Amino acid sequence: MAGPPEGLSGLLASMSAFDEAATGCISVRALHRIRTLSVRDDALIWVRKGCKTLLGAQGPQEVPAGRVVVLARGSCWDVINDPRSDGRYEAHVLQFGDAAVSRFAARHGGDFPQAPLQDARVLTPDGGLAECLERTLAGLAAPGLSQGLRQHRVEEVLLMLAEAGCVLRPRGVPDWPEQVRRLILGRPHAEWTVETIAAACQVSASTLRRRLAAHGLACAALVREVRLEVGLGLLQSTGLPVGEIAARCGYDSHSRFTAAFRSRFGFAPSRLRGPG
Repeated sequence: MAGPPEGLSGLLASMSAFDEAATGCISVRALHRIRTLSVRDDALIWVRKGCKTLLGAQGPQEVPAGRVVVLARGSCWDVINDPRSDGRYEAHVLQFGDAAVSRFAARHGGDFPQAPLQDARVLTPDGGLAECLERTLAGLAAPGLSQGLRQHRVEEVLLMLAEAGCVLRPRGVPDWPEQVRRLILGRPHAEWTVETIAAACQVSASTLRRRLAAHGLACAALVREVRLEVGLGLLQSTGLPVGEIAARCGYDSHSRFTAAFRSRFGFAPSRLRGPG
């Protein structure tokens, strides 16, 4: 296996937060459509109230309450979250980190020769999957659970998904854009510039620009994208005021955050701050 990209080896040691799995809960009252949402890590979303609709090249896929959708890393969607008659859209999210997927592939990859998931797969959580998810979500949220048990529970979910025909592929060595995203994600409020990011990556600013340009990216655009994705997550999963979310995402004013958010996702952040 190839080593990490030059200058990024120091960052890899601080990536433990991305190595295993993370959980969260989306809860909103307002119907909203998110424009061009990129899936950064393999994720499972268990819709509990309302309905999620994924809009992609193959047409719409509905995920009503009670169903699960598994999203492959690297896929991209327009997403509609609709409270419908439930009055609220709620979903549990389980993101699978690099180490968890790689560990599973090393142990069980030979048992599941089918092609890995490329886009999305909607499942009914039967055959014990619902109980497995409840146990895993609760365990990952419990501060006292040992690392060994956390790994075991995440692997159990991955095994059940694979047995249902939904196999996730390991990422391999993260490329430059992914490593920079992770750096920014750790402190989205920081004053990130080409120079500060390059210094953290132990390369020159010109080298950083060149490495990102090879992927069709510019540093400022990458910083903005990460900050707005963090803002979207906070709007969907917390009751924080928009102004505080703007500050946490590195924006010095409510209005600048709102304008950037609306331009990126297609609706104002205040839409997710309706009554109730």
